[in-house]
Amino acid sequence: MTPVELSRTVLCAVRRAVDDGELSVVVPGRALVTAPGPGGCGDYATNIALQLARPAGQPPRRVAEVLRPYLMGAGGVRDVVVTGPGFLNISLRRAEVSAALVGEILRAGTRYGHADGPTGQLVQLHAPHEVRAVVVMDAVARVLRSQGALVRTSCAARPEPGWTEVLGARVDAHGTPESPAPLEVNVRPVPAPVPTAAVPAGLDAVALGRDAGRWALLQPAAHDRPRLGDEHLSQREANPLFRVRYAHARVRALGRNAADLGFGALPGDVDVPEAEGSPGAEGSGSRGAEGSRGAAGPQGVGAARVRELEAALADHPRVLAAVAARRAPDRLARHLVVVADAVVPLFPAVLPRGEEKPLAAHRARLALAEAAGAVLAGGLSLLGIDAPDHL
Repeated sequence: MTPVELSRTVLCAVRRAVDDGELSVVVPGRALVTAPGPGGCGDYATNIALQLARPAGQPPRRVAEVLRPYLMGAGGVRDVVVTGPGFLNISLRRAEVSAALVGEILRAGTRYGHADGPTGQLVQLHAPHEVRAVVVMDAVARVLRSQGALVRTSCAARPEPGWTEVLGARVDAHGTPESPAPLEVNVRPVPAPVPTAAVPAGLDAVALGRDAGRWALLQPAAHDRPRLGDEHLSQREANPLFRVRYAHARVRALGRNAADLGFGALPGDVDVPEAEGSPGAEGSGSRGAEGSRGAAGPQGVGAARVRELEAALADHPRVLAAVAARRAPDRLARHLVVVADAVVPLFPAVLPRGEEKPLAAHRARLALAEAAGAVLAGGLSLLGIDAPDHL
């Protein structure tokens, strides 16, 4: 059950309570569902009881107690706890939550988190004649369009050929018209270093190429000066861009390997137990020993890590909305690193080992990995960076 589906479930509970005469209110158009706040518990929380208390003429906690049994009877809901002045804290059945989330992502593909259609929002972005500002503007425009906005971009002067031909930054117009009113610059990150006697000429975004150059300009926050060294080209774990692209390529490879074994992705219960012992269990025993590996996955790949990955995937639409609102593509770059780091530990558990036959859990793990791959590919595309199938 996704947050959107849970919101509908909450509204359905309100409607049933009204129909049964338990509450005398107008059913609202939407119910806010968020992560539990301080003192809360479970997977999600809603303040619907506080919202309805005044029109119902009852204390919020009493409204929450009325709604609780209606929510308890909903499919996918495991428990409902009332906390504070009347917050409803909802715990879901994990397997159903995971399957619904993964299914939603796989259906949407790289468009997961995008708006269903145009919102009518019109946005004019105007950047100074500077490489980082133009690339950031291009990425922000991509994300805004994914959220349904109609965007027009312009630069104070004609962009340099390398910015458009190598870095792939698109600008709709250039120059600053004087009438009816001059455009104000509204995309102004800290500029990229300019080669000087003190700064080697090799430190240049264009010289890094499209993917590394764009990442170097987009990954730092707008108030931080980007570093344009060849560390962005390194195929090592210390390079965040490499980790993101590597994770995507591994997901694609797993899909090919699974097809060779005759099975495909199917959302369901990943059936990965908690790692043995405490979080430090990863260091106990031999990680390479066959005895520590089985149908449930390698030692150290437990339910806690799967939940971290699912939480990162579920957060993707919120991240895109925040990037669009704050015009901060660095947030998307950091989010992709989180997703990549969360999915990599799952890889050894996706394919069956030895003579083991593919199980439902293997199909579910492959589906979860492919959902992560879709988020990585979609996010990189919005940043204007290629998501390779092979690396």
